[in-house]
Amino acid sequence: MSANADVAAKGRKTIFITGAASGIGLASAKRFVAAGWFVGLSDIDTAGLKAALLAIGPANGATFKLDVRDRQAWDNALGEFGRMTGGKLDALLNNAGIARFGNLEELSEADCDLQIDINIKGVVNGARAGLPLLKAGGGRLINVASCAGLYGSPKLAVYSATKFAVRGLSEALDVEYAQHGVSVACVMPWFIETPILNAGAAGSNENMADALKKGGLEVYPVEDAAEVVFKSATGKDLHYMVGKRAKQMRFASSHMPGSVRKQLRSRPLMSS
Repeated sequence: MSANADVAAKGRKTIFITGAASGIGLASAKRFVAAGWFVGLSDIDTAGLKAALLAIGPANGATFKLDVRDRQAWDNALGEFGRMTGGKLDALLNNAGIARFGNLEELSEADCDLQIDINIKGVVNGARAGLPLLKAGGGRLINVASCAGLYGSPKLAVYSATKFAVRGLSEALDVEYAQHGVSVACVMPWFIETPILNAGAAGSNENMADALKKGGLEVYPVEDAAEVVFKSATGKDLHYMVGKRAKQMRFASSHMPGSVRKQLRSRPLMSS
């Protein structure tokens, strides 16, 4: 912790972001800084974190190397961030996640385990570790799920399972954490232009970006997701969709599940 970061955080709203070196995490950091917030940038990519801090301005944040699977690392990072912020946290953005694209039988055990460990265990770890600081500030827990958490996506079976889990966790914690004055939001994007679209399976040349182009499906800019994340931090709703197609998928999966299943069989990749 630097003395300069300590001073910079004083009197400002604060957010701690995982997966902040790129994609939705970095775009969200920029959006919050634009609104005057102080940002804790965390990631396993230390070089990316240095670049991210320069991108938002060194006076607007601090960096933390964090593997979200490591509970002790969570405690260390949030402990240090809490010392900078006077022991409170206005928002925690559980954004870190990965995908492996391909049929389940094509995925290695390592591919499956990694998605479960980062996408589910990492989010649970963050929700637990962040609660004391969130309680102190009456803060908001924001979990990034996906439209794949509305209806299971072929070639993204394990990823979909993890995002269903994030959605379920968010819905449960929204009730549980209310007793502590902490609210919860679950952000569910359609396909977003992030490095995750390069996801593939071990031993396969096919990735998600290729499949999207082949299927002619929309990909939204990362700034769209960042804007929704910002709204979720200051709003009161539980679910936040990113993109018109996300809203359509939510309606269809709720009111026309048979139609969605039929479409998926004819066009296997239609949700993210």
